[in-house]
Amino acid sequence: VQLVESGGGLVQAGGSLRLSCAASLSTFSINTMAWYRQAPGKQRELVAIINSSGGTTNYTESVKGRFTIARDNAKNTLYLRMNALKPEDTAVYYCNAVFTDGSSWFPVDSWGQGTQVTVSS
Repeated sequence: VQLVESGGGLVQAGGSLRLSCAASLSTFSINTMAWYRQAPGKQRELVAIINSSGGTTNYTESVKGRFTIARDNAKNTLYLRMNALKPEDTAVYYCNAVFTDGSSWFPVDSWGQGTQVTVSS
C-alpha cells in the first residue's frame, strides 16, 4: 500500500491549505481513513477521521470548526481542508487507513512521507 500526501507549504497565520492523500489501496472505499500530524519533538497526533462513505467525521478538539476532512472514493483520494491556520498547526501531516478496538484508533498501514505544513505568525 502506498500513501502519498501532498499540498503542504508555508502559509501565514489565518491562511488556508488543502492537503491531498492518494492511496493505492484497493479497499480504500471501505476503509475508515484519517489524518495525523507530528510536530517537532512531539508524538504523532490523530487530527481527523472519516468513515468509508464520508458521512461521519470526527476531529480533535483543537481543529474543530477550522479543518474539514473529505474523501473521493472514485479517485482513492483523501482530503483535509485547513482554514484559519495557526502557528501551532505546524507539523508534518500524514494520512492512513485506521481501525478501532472500540476505544482507540490505530493506523493500518505503514506511513507515507507526509507533507510539511508551516504556519508563520
